[in-house]
Amino acid sequence: MSDNVIGTFFTDTRFLGIPLLNWLIAVAAACVTFAVARIAIGFLRRRLQARSHTASAHFSATAGEVIAGTSNTLVALASLLVGAGLLDLPARWAQRIDGLWFVVAILQIALWAHRAMMLGMHHYFRRHAASDSGQLTALAALSLWGAKVLLWAVVLLAMLSNLGVNITAFVASLGVGGIAVALAVQNILGDLFASMSIAIDKPFEVNDFIVVGTLAGTVEHVGLKTTRIRSLGGEQIVMSNASMLTATIQNYKRLRERRVVFQFGLDYACTVEQVRQVPQIVERIIRAQDKTRFDRSHFKGFGESSLDFETVYIVLDPGYNPYMDIQQAINLGMMEAFAEIGVRFAHPVRMLHVESLPQPGRREERGRRPEADGGAMPMALSGQGGRES
Repeated sequence: MSDNVIGTFFTDTRFLGIPLLNWLIAVAAACVTFAVARIAIGFLRRRLQARSHTASAHFSATAGEVIAGTSNTLVALASLLVGAGLLDLPARWAQRIDGLWFVVAILQIALWAHRAMMLGMHHYFRRHAASDSGQLTALAALSLWGAKVLLWAVVLLAMLSNLGVNITAFVASLGVGGIAVALAVQNILGDLFASMSIAIDKPFEVNDFIVVGTLAGTVEHVGLKTTRIRSLGGEQIVMSNASMLTATIQNYKRLRERRVVFQFGLDYACTVEQVRQVPQIVERIIRAQDKTRFDRSHFKGFGESSLDFETVYIVLDPGYNPYMDIQQAINLGMMEAFAEIGVRFAHPVRMLHVESLPQPGRREERGRRPEADGGAMPMALSGQGGRES
């Protein structure tokens, strides 16, 4: 009798017009569905992780990470929808449940797609990175941001369309609003596209030593709007990407070898034989240095106070300190070698020729000195020479 009472209670008691027994069956079905779904997801993830040591290791590992990103909240909602499908609901509620099925399904698919896209792009950009720092370039950051916006925009439009919203008018209004926003933030968009140009063309990358105008330093970060440079003085310099592209950039990180041109002058007292020996001496000194390649050394011409020579050689090490060490060794070697053959370096000398002109009103023989004033002849120098007083 008690069993009949209990059975009658569950069948006769109604909630929202549905017997309580049906509600209990729906809840049980939802719980079972959630447990089975979680067990299946865990089993699939373990199988993919076990296959990560095979030839398709990267694909299996990525798929395992994607499956691990399954939302428990969405799985629970799907389980509740499965239970709700067992209830005898009115037609309008059935249509809403169908719409919720679409929302849950597309959100979960979007989460999987988002995770797979991020993992794949991170792996690609890190594999093709120029440095081992692991820091993504501006192209990677911009690509990731653009992919996220595109994915979730498509998901949002699909959900709105399923809910009965006229997305044609919505997209048109977004287009008009986008034009207005673009005009308002055109400077920011200019820096954004400049960042894209830097990322694609790669005139410099992180850790490169560059010179931009009068500024020099090491690139620390290339962002979507600005580039940060650590100067030689230690301070951080922040420049907009658009300004970087309009300036001339010297990238010393990509310098493979350094071409050096230096000049020196010798005293006019040098003989022809000594002048002939100088290029040979300089060549011998340069060839004796490590990491150098001699190019040429010539007696260039006659200067105002020196015999001018020009020498060109290549330093095979791009570093600045090695270059200065080599140049110092060459300079010291030249001083020693020139001292041995009696050659002196020239220093600036200016000779002034003074000519005596006859004083007006007096007849003097050219070349004879006047006897007045004890033979002394005061001179007044001018820019054009001397003139008797």
